[in-house]
Amino acid sequence: MIPVGWYLLLSATLFSIGLVGFIIRRDLIVMLMCLEIMFNAVNIAFASFSYYNANLIGQIFVLFSIAVAASEAVIGLAIVLALVRNTGINHSDDIANLRG
Repeated sequence: MIPVGWYLLLSATLFSIGLVGFIIRRDLIVMLMCLEIMFNAVNIAFASFSYYNANLIGQIFVLFSIAVAASEAVIGLAIVLALVRNTGINHSDDIANLRG
């Protein structure tokens, strides 16, 4: 059996990669992908704690979280693609120019 610390190390590494990517990059699609990486890191932590404690509630929560994250990704990507298509803005710094 793999210790829970290894899963938490993987989760912390993925969350750190996603956080650094979200903060440094300004491309909207890349920011959405980094946000999804952070969500998946949290799901790994939940699933590892659930497996370690022999409790299925955490794994059920992970399944619902994956479903919500998938729908969030679809809606977010549709909004970003509509923004890029209609205004040509692809960077988060340029969104402030839409205020008028």
